[in-house]
Amino acid sequence: MAESPRDRYLTVAGRNPVLEALADESLTIAKILISSKARGEPIDQIRRAASERNITVERVPEQKVTSVAKSSRHHQGVVADVVAPAMANLGTFLERRQRGRHWATKLLLLDSVHNPSNVGMILRAGVAAGIDGIIVPTRGTADIGPIVIKASAGVAFQAPILRAETAADAAEMLRDAQFTVVGLDAGGDDLYAAELPERVAYVLGNEASGLSLSTDYNIAIPLAPGVESLNVATAAAVVCFEVARRAR
Repeated sequence: MAESPRDRYLTVAGRNPVLEALADESLTIAKILISSKARGEPIDQIRRAASERNITVERVPEQKVTSVAKSSRHHQGVVADVVAPAMANLGTFLERRQRGRHWATKLLLLDSVHNPSNVGMILRAGVAAGIDGIIVPTRGTADIGPIVIKASAGVAFQAPILRAETAADAAEMLRDAQFTVVGLDAGGDDLYAAELPERVAYVLGNEASGLSLSTDYNIAIPLAPGVESLNVATAAAVVCFEVARRAR
């Protein structure tokens, strides 16, 4: 997957979310698109707030807003491109780590995680635990939109999100870069007893069907009798903080 200008931005859609982004001066907003059909006081407020911060506002056809938002359901005629300074293309990230000779690298790889709330909570857990990057494929996994951003409690804007086209593409790139690909699966080795590699990507599978990727080996979180599994975001948090604990 080639580097894209979209690898630099997260899209905020909806009138109130865009107003909230404008009110947060820690966020850099590249531009705002407003549908030619959108009218009313909230739209006027957005235009005034953008003017005060010298942010470009463009009036565009409704279909352009829908295309950028990737949905017609929630954008309410307005979207904003917010700069995500830690987001990057996975290939670019790996090249930088190689040039900087950073061998020890801990990543998460989302493999068909469809629930956007889970994606948001995984981003929050990964950032909180100091994970080096969270690979969110552009296909097969929930898009990083308003629900993801809300579930992350805003952490998504600063998260080290890495983009690849699919989880399979990401796994291939990681192996080429000498990463061990470790799946999280109930049949795997005990997380707390297993040796964890220094250069590793932990794969988090689909909420219902689990892993679709071939992994080098799997680990499991030991659970008390009567509990079959954990929510994928909860499981991600457990793994992230076990990795962080060992690093300390």
